[in-house]
Amino acid sequence: MRNETDRLSLLAIKGKIIEDPLHALSSWNDSIHFCQWQGVMCGRRHQRVTALDLQSRELVGSISPHLGNLIFLRELLLQNNSFGNEIPPEIGCLPRLQILRLNNNSIGGRIPVNISRCTNLIEIDFSYNGLVGEVPVDLESLSKLVIVIIEANNLTGSISPFANLSSLRGLSLFDKKFHGSIPDGFDRPKNLQELGLSMNMSSGAIPPSLFNHSSLTMFDVSTNQIQGSLPWDLGITLPNIESFSIVFNQYTGSIPVSISNASKLHDLEMPQNNLTGKVPNLARLQNLEWLSIFDNQLESEEDDDLNFISSLINATNLQFLAVNYNMFYIKFPEFIGIVNLVGLQSLEMQVNQLTSTIPSEIGKLQNLHKLYLTDNSLSNNIPSSLGNLSLLSELALGINKFQGNVPQSLGNCNNLQLLHLSQNNLNGTIP
Repeated sequence: MRNETDRLSLLAIKGKIIEDPLHALSSWNDSIHFCQWQGVMCGRRHQRVTALDLQSRELVGSISPHLGNLIFLRELLLQNNSFGNEIPPEIGCLPRLQILRLNNNSIGGRIPVNISRCTNLIEIDFSYNGLVGEVPVDLESLSKLVIVIIEANNLTGSISPFANLSSLRGLSLFDKKFHGSIPDGFDRPKNLQELGLSMNMSSGAIPPSLFNHSSLTMFDVSTNQIQGSLPWDLGITLPNIESFSIVFNQYTGSIPVSISNASKLHDLEMPQNNLTGKVPNLARLQNLEWLSIFDNQLESEEDDDLNFISSLINATNLQFLAVNYNMFYIKFPEFIGIVNLVGLQSLEMQVNQLTSTIPSEIGKLQNLHKLYLTDNSLSNNIPSSLGNLSLLSELALGINKFQGNVPQSLGNCNNLQLLHLSQNNLNGTIP
């Protein structure tokens, strides 16, 4: 009889599917036992359904409330389909459920409050749906939750329910409508590794305790309204950080010198804030792939104030470097072409006050795709070595003081799609 309950429940689930273009449910009939139906997994002992895996099958329909009868279910994988309507409240009748993935569908309505009865939940992913309302406070009782991904919905309210999840390791809440301050409670998860709160309306300062998670590998609060300054010991308290992003906030103060201690960093993004002062030495960041500090108020008046670029000599995996829209009043770094930045693909230094000339060694950056030096005070000739950059697709040198001819060698840049040379003192012909 119990087996019959599971079989009938599966057929009811099938009944809510209105389109099955890949014939994923074609085996769901009486010709074979339901444990052999595609996407259905059963326990060996009781022959009860323990997992339902219908991900990426192009299914269209809704989730049947009969799902709640599959009381032995541990994994429900329905992501990457076109399920609509709402999450049935009967999902709270699945006490053994551990993994719930409904991402990339068209599910609306609210997150059912009684999902908190699924006390064995380890992972939930509701991202890229149309969920509305606030996150139920009851979710904070799910003490076994390790991974929570709720991106790109229409949820509102506070993120407080997630701060008290003591087993949490990964949280991603990119949703655009969460608001309020980031709560102090995030010091409860002792093994927090990834925290993604980007593109919300969070405000106030980050609680200092959040920077004491030595286990953190990813920290992303980009595109919010967060204020305050970065702690001086940031690179010491976060020794395992690999990706750190505070893009488009209201941070003030300087970039901590201790950031150089975070030697595992591969992605450092701090643009569009109000950071001031010098950029510290970054010599220990040998794994860096992405460095973006543009649109701040970082400044310099001494010839050695771009030494942080020179300090990247061992960052051979660096692909993106953006220091544009700051206040660097110095000579263009002559070492830029001879450092080991062999993997550099994009170099953006526009809208500063760089002076002197572009060194011919820049032609050694063979992987360069984009070079932006617009709106500086660069002078003399444009180096012919730029013609060695066969992958170059965008070259912007306008609003400077260049003179002489446009190098004929630029004709070798067969991939060039954007060329900006206006407002200089150039003459001759364009190759």
